[in-house]
Amino acid sequence: MDLSKIILEALKSNNVIIGYKKSIAFLKLNKPKLIVIANNAPERIRKEIEYNAKIAGVRVEITDSNSKELGVLCGKPFPVTTLVIK
Repeated sequence: MDLSKIILEALKSNNVIIGYKKSIAFLKLNKPKLIVIANNAPERIRKEIEYNAKIAGVRVEITDSNSKELGVLCGKPFPVTTLVIK
């Protein structure tokens, strides 16, 4: 299934956490299904999320779209670098 379709379905069912800090907190406390990172996310953010995801055993996907496009896909008026699908 296409990654954008997965994100849209998760948004409809309200199973998405948007934002870097909230994503890290959710990842440390729970086990999400998938973590999505924009392709232009800062290296520090990407490495920290990938490290924590590796410890938790969660799959990480880096999208082909940048943070502005990911924000538009989520229906937000701001860039989104990271989102977690519960």
